[in-house]
Amino acid sequence: MDVQIGIDLVEVAEIEQSLALHGDRFLDRVFTPAERARARGNPRLLASGFAAKEATMKALGRADEAVEWRSIEALGDRGDPQITLHGEAARIADARSVTALSATVSADRARAIAIVVAEAT
Repeated sequence: MDVQIGIDLVEVAEIEQSLALHGDRFLDRVFTPAERARARGNPRLLASGFAAKEATMKALGRADEAVEWRSIEALGDRGDPQITLHGEAARIADARSVTALSATVSADRARAIAIVVAEAT
């Protein structure tokens, strides 16, 4: 079994700035409707989701290549979101024989951090 780990740290202020500058355009580009509904515009929750998406890209080995943001969906309770892959992200995972993704996130007022583990056969 092969294990890859991705980690990402996001400043909540950066999400707040993106919301202020780009509003719904930013939200539509990065988050699925379910993620938006869960976060209800809360910058800390959006930062947690953003960090989970970035960490997933890194765990899949795509940190430096563009993957559509919404092809990675991070939903779930507090510290342990369920990562669901769609479209291109799912194809990348299949090509790398990824059989499981595990994630954890944590956030305070200033930062959100996520760690994602991808297991492959």
